[in-house]
Amino acid sequence: MTAAIRLSTSDIPLATAPAEFRGLRRDAVRMLVAEPGKPLRHRKARDLHHELAAGDVVVLNTSDTIPAAVTGVTEAGERVEVHLSTPLPSTGLSPATALAATESQWIVEIRTPLPVGSRQSTVDRTAATIRLRGGVAEIAVDRPYPSGQQRLYAATVRTPAPLLRWLTEHGEPIRYDYVSARWPISAYRTEHGDTPGSVEMPSAGRPITAGMLRHLRAIGVQIATVVLHCGVSSQESGEPPYAEWFSVPRSTVDAIDTAHASGHRVLAIGTTVVRALESAVTDGRLAAKTGWTEHVVTPASGVSTVDGILTGWHEPEASHLQMLAAISGPRLLSESYEEAIAAGYRWHEFGDVHLLWKP
Repeated sequence: MTAAIRLSTSDIPLATAPAEFRGLRRDAVRMLVAEPGKPLRHRKARDLHHELAAGDVVVLNTSDTIPAAVTGVTEAGERVEVHLSTPLPSTGLSPATALAATESQWIVEIRTPLPVGSRQSTVDRTAATIRLRGGVAEIAVDRPYPSGQQRLYAATVRTPAPLLRWLTEHGEPIRYDYVSARWPISAYRTEHGDTPGSVEMPSAGRPITAGMLRHLRAIGVQIATVVLHCGVSSQESGEPPYAEWFSVPRSTVDAIDTAHASGHRVLAIGTTVVRALESAVTDGRLAAKTGWTEHVVTPASGVSTVDGILTGWHEPEASHLQMLAAISGPRLLSESYEEAIAAGYRWHEFGDVHLLWKP
């Protein structure tokens, strides 16, 4: 499917700063609406209510972003930046449990720090010990995760206080080298996030403001929630997403079932919502479920839980494009990307958004 989208990185205009630091409100970023059988529409995120009707359901991811980037020094004296990603799934610990502990096992990425952001490092970090800021916390690297590569590692994180409290004092938001400044953690949080655990923001929800949600409720749209804690997003080209922790409550299952039974539509705010919901499908039916998911949504697996998605703009070969093709089909997806490039839509977590509906 993704072969239908022909982009080079030079084609892609990046959002290097949050909307509010560019003189805009969060909900003023651009939104391209793609609906089968209709012309593409250029709107603002705050116009979302025009695309929905009473009885429809909007599903949000309420995972909150934690300051998961920490700096440290290796035994050889090299300064590094460590990105915590997710607790090691094989331990069975939920992110909440790991964040409450002073010692826990995590998947981490070890990078080279830059004045703003960081870049990937190809140095083998197996068995390294990294002393963290203040000298009283450390990361003991075990082995590559998965084996055979040198980007992610299984590691033990030890802190003198519960991890979330220590990160709140010493950590920074994960930033990449395309940002123009060291934006604060508040810039990497959605307004509705209330469950700490994502190391990178579920960014499709960034433009969704409290005022927008009030407006949607006022016209009869129901708001439902899931949790999926996002790991680091800096995968190599073509690399599938790895396991993430999710929870789909019974109230959300009931809201979706009721909407579909009455002929209304369900809109997911972000790929994380779709991954959580599709991971909770058992024997063809959506059910309340909590745990780790490795499910990757593709055109072959299909999407049965939602009728549309609000998402950001994803780079060529990103695994998310497989999910979007499963929702809209490859032709509409390709047309959307061609239009977005021509119209100068901005990419990445501070960028513009894309509303895609199923046929």
